[in-house]
Amino acid sequence: MPPRTRAVPTRRAEVAAGPVPAPVRPTRAELAQAYGRTIPDLIAPGLDVLFCGINPGLYSAAIGRHFGRPGNRFWPALHRGGFTPRLLGPTDQAELLGYGLGITDLVERATARAEELTPDELAEGGRRLLAKVRRHRPAWVAVVGVTAYRVAFDRRRAALGRQPEGLGGAGLWVLPNPSGLNAHYTPDRLADTFAELRAVVHAGRDERGRSGGAVHSGS
Repeated sequence: MPPRTRAVPTRRAEVAAGPVPAPVRPTRAELAQAYGRTIPDLIAPGLDVLFCGINPGLYSAAIGRHFGRPGNRFWPALHRGGFTPRLLGPTDQAELLGYGLGITDLVERATARAEELTPDELAEGGRRLLAKVRRHRPAWVAVVGVTAYRVAFDRRRAALGRQPEGLGGAGLWVLPNPSGLNAHYTPDRLADTFAELRAVVHAGRDERGRSGGAVHSGS
């Protein structure tokens, strides 16, 4: 079997630009019907990074794709941060597995806003994520949204970036919420946070290659 293809740019400025994928737009009726729907995980054993969103929005649930709303900046940040060689979109999500990347959610059910989720749902989502990590053994888990992470794992003082405790044998990183509603992060600043994670992931992959085996952290 040929080796898995990976994105290799080392600096955000070096990543080649690509066309913006055309959005898929559901109707108002389809959005209303999307409440409570789930989106299948995009996951495989031994990923470099398993990205974990909070829960699907109605737009994403209606089209059956992760981070599906056009205003969501996950896909541009992923590209500009060096994880993908071209700009992907929700309809291209299956390509991520070829780059060693996957996507899941803390809470499976779709809502209009993340604020509709209860603390108990987020805590249960944290336990479910831990089980997935132990089963699929990614090198890193990146939770997208620090507020949800704090509630899900009872880490009230957690900050963005690398988390010292790890998760289920994987390294653990917290990224900002890429929603367009997150005014604290410009597209450039958001891309920089993704690039920081990618640099650590790339360094860890080199270390695993030198040692001839997997390097995991945390408990």
